[in-house]
Amino acid sequence: MKVALHAVSGRHPAAAASAAPALDGVDLEIGSGEQLAVIGPSGAGKTTLLHLVACALRPSSGTVLLEDRDPWTLGGGALRRVRGSLFLAPQVPPLPPRQRVVTAVLAGRLPQVSLWHSLRSLVYPTGIAQADAALSRFDLSDKLFARVDRLSGGERQRVGLARALLSQARLLLVDEPLSALDPARGAQAVATLTQAARESGATLVATLHDVPMALQSFPRIVGMRAGRVVFDLPAADVTAQLLQDLYAQEAQSEPVLPVDALDAARLPVAMTCR
Repeated sequence: MKVALHAVSGRHPAAAASAAPALDGVDLEIGSGEQLAVIGPSGAGKTTLLHLVACALRPSSGTVLLEDRDPWTLGGGALRRVRGSLFLAPQVPPLPPRQRVVTAVLAGRLPQVSLWHSLRSLVYPTGIAQADAALSRFDLSDKLFARVDRLSGGERQRVGLARALLSQARLLLVDEPLSALDPARGAQAVATLTQAARESGATLVATLHDVPMALQSFPRIVGMRAGRVVFDLPAADVTAQLLQDLYAQEAQSEPVLPVDALDAARLPVAMTCR
């Protein structure tokens, strides 16, 4: 799915009218099937960007286009169909605690199935093999019939990502998929997401605090700060100085961006934003 943002600004619905917008005049174009990571310090507007693209938040100004159409000009039914063609994976997946993992994963197919099919699946899940296959890509097939409230935080996060694989979405919007994962599981999760997107031809946009992982796994990097796009470059062109400037405020309180280390082989050391 092709995405274009033209001078887009937006703020959280609960924010005061006098508050600065979380996103401020952003221009961004994403080609169909492209994969990119959005990085930047906390409060940069990364999550707001995903919500605006997902039609979960209406822009206060500017235009968001999906396949050259402004979804907010469509009728209710057409807007629901557009939303059904994309998948937004929040940092904390909304998984009912007493639900079985198989049901939680199969919920990713809800926009593509009938009401009767979805109700029937609550009683006896249909598509168990597909759910198991998605979970196995995250080493979670042994949790297929476990209850969600028996999972660790990292396991819940991976269940949310497995649900994305079953969504058949043309646009995958993934918000901080590594926040509860150790480095090995994080690398596995990102590799699985990028491979699955390539296999299906879906566009993939992920926000990441793990800058080394972003540079190693995504061909295009968008750096955001204070609601604006600071740079939009191929990963190979993102320099240590660009990152130092992007995270300058964090670096003042703690030296998380040593320039020599960042220049070495696409950031081999872990870096997190406080």
